[in-house]
Amino acid sequence: MLPEELAGALLPWYDENARDLPWRRGVTPYRVWVSEIMLQQTRIEAAKGYFERFMAALPDIPSLAAAPEETVLKLWEGLGYYSRARNLRKAAIAVMEKHGGALPADVKALRSLPGIGDYTAGAIASIAFGLPEPAVDGNVLRICARLTACGDSIGDERVKARFREALRAIYPRERCGDFTSAVMELGETVCTPGTPDCAACPLADLCAANTAGKQTDFPVMPEKKPRRIQPKTVLLLKHEGRTALRKRPDRGLLAGLWEFPNADGTLTEAQALALARAWGCEPISAAPCGEAVHIFTHIEWHLSGWRIECAAESERFTWADAAERQSVYAVPTAFRAFKNQL
Repeated sequence: MLPEELAGALLPWYDENARDLPWRRGVTPYRVWVSEIMLQQTRIEAAKGYFERFMAALPDIPSLAAAPEETVLKLWEGLGYYSRARNLRKAAIAVMEKHGGALPADVKALRSLPGIGDYTAGAIASIAFGLPEPAVDGNVLRICARLTACGDSIGDERVKARFREALRAIYPRERCGDFTSAVMELGETVCTPGTPDCAACPLADLCAANTAGKQTDFPVMPEKKPRRIQPKTVLLLKHEGRTALRKRPDRGLLAGLWEFPNADGTLTEAQALALARAWGCEPISAAPCGEAVHIFTHIEWHLSGWRIECAAESERFTWADAAERQSVYAVPTAFRAFKNQL
């Protein structure tokens, strides 16, 4: 299904064009694993600094397994999709308990760990352990769809499975990790969404979509459902240099993270003051403090805010000064616009 010459054409290009990325230096299973989890839903440029800070603080599986959840979440602060960080820690604990502190060189065993699916298991197996296991993500699906001019939706699990098996059949056994990285690199830098740079592509002569002049017709994407709009009002409750925080529930969106108190809907000044009073904060004055939109996969938060000076600190909240907010409490990116107001 995929051209057998693919690896022979792609690997020399990768040798000359591979970017210098921090997780490609001193490759270990742990570094590959953390980088692949970080790069899910995160741009490479954004992940670089986070990866280096994470490695400096938690350089190996034992240190990650022993770290308090709050520490891991604080290191992750701003990356979003915090379940990734929780699953990293849970998986590290499982590796310590079941695998002697070392990631297993087995795809099935890797997939059994929290947060590791087919893609991440394939990336670790091939890049860290040299096994012929493909890591099939959106970049890889796009390349495969264009190479074969596949008219089926790449959201179809059967299509993903078909391409996974087709890739496995042509893996170069002596350079499995490089081949996985090379396919990723091509999708990130050349065979990009929209208009690919076919003139710079080492696979141009092997590509059915390029030969037909229909590169932009592929891949066929799954239909997207519209996101639900959810208005919310954020209250920056202030007292003597401290700001109120509360912890979100352990389940659901942004589970277990810290947030500024907020309420559904768009509150007027009078409503915001009444809510602060009901919470026991004895509000003195209120001033608007901006608006923001934060987009999740299926929901959009449309946020407005009130900065409220209070005469008392309600026991229902945790009150933190600037240093504590910076070093202790992980407040998600959804509230960044209001953090900046402080």
